[in-house]
Amino acid sequence: MAPNSSSAFRRAPALLTSSSPPSSRAGAPLLTPPSSSTTGQWNDAIRDHLDSGHPAAAVSTFAAMLRAGARPDGYTLPLLNRAAASVPGLVGAAHSVGVRAGFAADVYFCNTLVDAYARRGMAARARKVFDEMPARDVVSWTSLVSAHAGVGDVREVSWLLSGMRVDGCEPSSVTLAVVLRACTNNEDASGGRQLHCYAVKSGLSDDLLVLNSVLTYLCRVPALEDAEALFEQSPRRDAVSWNIMISEYSSEGNISKVADLYQRMRREEVCPSCLTLTTVVGAFARCKCLPEGEKLHSFAIRSGLGDAILVASFVDFYAKCGILASSVQLFEEFNEAGSCVWSAMNWGFIYCGQFIEVIHLFGRMLDSSFVPSVDMLQGLVISYKELSALRLGKASHGYMIKNNYDAQSENSALETSIVKLYASCGNLNLAQRCFENIQQKDIVAWSSMIEAYAIHGYGMEALTLFHRMLDEGVRPNGVTFLSLLSACSHSGLVTEARELFDCMTRTFGITPELGHYTCLVDVLGRSGNLEDALHVISDMNVKPDGRIWGALLASCRTHSNGKLASFAAQKLMELEPGNVGYHVVFSNTQAGSDRWHEVESIRSSMVEMDLKKLPAWTCVPETGGS
Repeated sequence: MAPNSSSAFRRAPALLTSSSPPSSRAGAPLLTPPSSSTTGQWNDAIRDHLDSGHPAAAVSTFAAMLRAGARPDGYTLPLLNRAAASVPGLVGAAHSVGVRAGFAADVYFCNTLVDAYARRGMAARARKVFDEMPARDVVSWTSLVSAHAGVGDVREVSWLLSGMRVDGCEPSSVTLAVVLRACTNNEDASGGRQLHCYAVKSGLSDDLLVLNSVLTYLCRVPALEDAEALFEQSPRRDAVSWNIMISEYSSEGNISKVADLYQRMRREEVCPSCLTLTTVVGAFARCKCLPEGEKLHSFAIRSGLGDAILVASFVDFYAKCGILASSVQLFEEFNEAGSCVWSAMNWGFIYCGQFIEVIHLFGRMLDSSFVPSVDMLQGLVISYKELSALRLGKASHGYMIKNNYDAQSENSALETSIVKLYASCGNLNLAQRCFENIQQKDIVAWSSMIEAYAIHGYGMEALTLFHRMLDEGVRPNGVTFLSLLSACSHSGLVTEARELFDCMTRTFGITPELGHYTCLVDVLGRSGNLEDALHVISDMNVKPDGRIWGALLASCRTHSNGKLASFAAQKLMELEPGNVGYHVVFSNTQAGSDRWHEVESIRSSMVEMDLKKLPAWTCVPETGGS
């Protein structure tokens, strides 16, 4: 195929013939057979590196092959394409080498080249190689379809699928799986249904790859009932099929269905994978099903299943079930398994309120071989916030800046945690400065800064920030409006609170929750609009709790409305008869209206119920300067 390849390779790009191989950067050993080795031995060495996950070392071995004077054959350059697909900037060089060596018309080489361009997201380059191919097969078409699917070009994917059939090349199961994945990612309901019909007509619907792709598509559309029907009717199902359904029911919160499917999977002698157990234990953790989770843990030990992610899931499970000692024991046994185990232990301590332990765990991680993840740092900042440790929080912020954690655009959650830290510790100026430094502000960042203004009584500033958020095209959620209504309540902005409540329901279609109603009742009650506050409680679409009646009772005390206070207190006693605070507020309200007989009656009932008012206390956080 390449009669004059030796001269062509002497002109190969410098990146492939460099004397400083990229394997030295990849940390993988360079397998360099002696110069007398055959091309097949060089190919085996390159393939070994690829199979071991060291593409840069594979490229270095190819460069050594050229320096040794060996001639690549029709298998060498496809291997090079496979390596180049994983190493930035090498696909073009591999392409150049292949063309100069005379492989431009080789279908196998061109197919791997199209695939390499596809994996690097270079759809236009992949199309150019495809168009120049003198002959194409189903792999060629599928690779090009994958290239356009990877960049989200659904229209081009559809055109290619039609052109493929016109060209006399019927789609394979891999082709259908690629196109179904594109339909799933773009929520293309009609396209996915059509592909499913085609799979049935062409006899490919029983192929496990196609079946699992259709199941994934139906679960994401979502059409869970159709997915369940297809799953039950399918004559062949593998572990992936079961995992898809279990994962979907887990995300839906249907724990009983998750447990049922897992037991059926075991009965049908389909061996659960680590992914299966991770999904199931995650579902058990959400509902705190300790006995079921312990049985699952025993099965995992007996089966020898225990990768880092599964161990981390069990650490999280025991912490959420309140068995922190078991989480710690698992962590100590497997803390070298991966950073995800450290992260799970970190959040387990946070879930159980052991914030000092989070700090100690972070110190241990700094002494270990693991580099602290963004997740670990976020947990550390949250712990400093809960402990009101402003100086330590500043130190951790400095560590993040020094190690360029703040330069990563995907770290908005970490930066938002820092904003909350400074706001909670009373330093609103630093909170505002850090908020402005967030490059990509999501709704959580905006809502957190609005909440910071709210807790410090800056209602108008919170409203100004809200309007700025809308101008930047960020859609608010229920948490945003809860913070805004709280800001209005603390600042006495009655008109603004009414307008925000209407805006939430009518403009953005957000259904009010109990917290929104409580804030509205509080702001109305504080301003003396007690009848309006009572109407809000009467008309709301959720059942009132003690907090909302407590807000009304406190307002009645402020405005000396004994009659309404008695009504609110009656509702409170029905909901929370043992809450001493409400008895005290009710007693003080009656005292403010000179109803001493009622005061005596309330105090007597408190004595009979053995209710004692605990002394109040205040925690003043350290300021630490600015």
